[in-house]
Amino acid sequence: MTHQTQALVIGAGPVGLFQVFQLGLQGIHCHVVDALPHVGGQCAELYADKPIYDIPGIPVCTGQELIERLSQQIAPFKPEFHLAQQVERITQIRGDGFAVTTSAGQSFNSKTLFIAAGVGAFVPKRMVLSGLEAFEGAQVFAETIDPARWTGMHLVVAGDGDAALQTCLQACQGEAAAASVSLLHRRDQFSAAPALVEQMRQACIQGRMRFVAGQPTGLRSEDGRIRALELLTPEGETQWLDLDVLQTCLGLSPKLGPVAQWGLAMERKQLAVNTEDFGTSVAGIYAVGDINTYPGKKKLIVCGFHEATLAAFGAAARLNPNEKTLLQYTTSSRLLQQRLGIA
Repeated sequence: MTHQTQALVIGAGPVGLFQVFQLGLQGIHCHVVDALPHVGGQCAELYADKPIYDIPGIPVCTGQELIERLSQQIAPFKPEFHLAQQVERITQIRGDGFAVTTSAGQSFNSKTLFIAAGVGAFVPKRMVLSGLEAFEGAQVFAETIDPARWTGMHLVVAGDGDAALQTCLQACQGEAAAASVSLLHRRDQFSAAPALVEQMRQACIQGRMRFVAGQPTGLRSEDGRIRALELLTPEGETQWLDLDVLQTCLGLSPKLGPVAQWGLAMERKQLAVNTEDFGTSVAGIYAVGDINTYPGKKKLIVCGFHEATLAAFGAAARLNPNEKTLLQYTTSSRLLQQRLGIA
C-alpha cells in the first residue's frame, strides 16, 4: 500500500509536531514518520522530566508536558503517524512530488516533504563486542522484542536504566516468564528510578532474577548459536554467563542516518536552507529545527516553531500556486477556526 499525501513530516519531535499544526492551519493534511516508537523526539527521550523555561506563554513545563500539549494542539488535524521506522529512500517523481520508502516497508507519494529530524534519528545503542552482530535479530536484540521470544529461555538483559529493569521485572513473572533472568551491568549502581531499583532488588532476594556485575569481553558460540558471554568482573576476574537471548537496553543515540544520502545540499552535516520558506536545495523539500543551518541559526525550540510556520506558508504557495496566500489570524478567521474545530 502506498499512502498518497500532500505532506510528509519526517520527525515527530516538538518542531515536527508544530509543523503538523501549521500545515493544518493551511488546510494541508499530513503523515508523520519517526524512528522512535512514540512521538516526542529529544524532549521525550532526553528531557522528559526536565524543566523547560523558554516556551512562549508557558513559564515552565517538562519536555513530556510540552509534547502532550503539542499533541493536543494538533489533534483537530488528525495527522497519521508511522512510528518505529526510518525514511530510507526519497525519489523525485517527475513533476509531481516524491516517492518515499521506510525501513518498515511503508511507501508514500507526497507532494511535499518536511525534514524535522533534529540531530538525527534516535536509534538503540548496540553492545560493542566482536562477533555479536552475527546473532542480531535471532538471539541478540536492541529494540524491544515480543515477550514470547524469552518464554522458557535464559534471558540476559544488559543495561542500568528504566528500560533494562522494567524488562527484567516483566520477564520474571507471568505466563511469558523466562526460565531465568539476569540483569547485566558493569557495576552495582543504576540510573533507573529508585522505585524500580528497589523492585529489582526485591526480585533478586526472592530468587526471581539475579544481578551480575561485569563487562562483556567475549562470547562462546556453538552450533551457530551464542551459548555464553565472557565477563570481566569488578574484581578483575573472568566468568561466563550462560544465555539463550540477550536484550540490550543501553539507551538511544542520534544518527544522521540516510539523510546524508538524499542528495540535499549540506553544511557540516546539516541541511542548507533559505530563510524565506526554509526550503532545501530541492524544491518541495523543507528542513526545520536542528537539522538545518543558515546564517544566524540558533538551535532553540522556539526558533524551530518560527521555521515551521514559514515552511507551511511556503508549502501552501507551492501546492496551490493559483490561490493567493492570505495571512489570517486564529482570533478572527472563521476558516481557521473551522479547521481547528472551534467554529
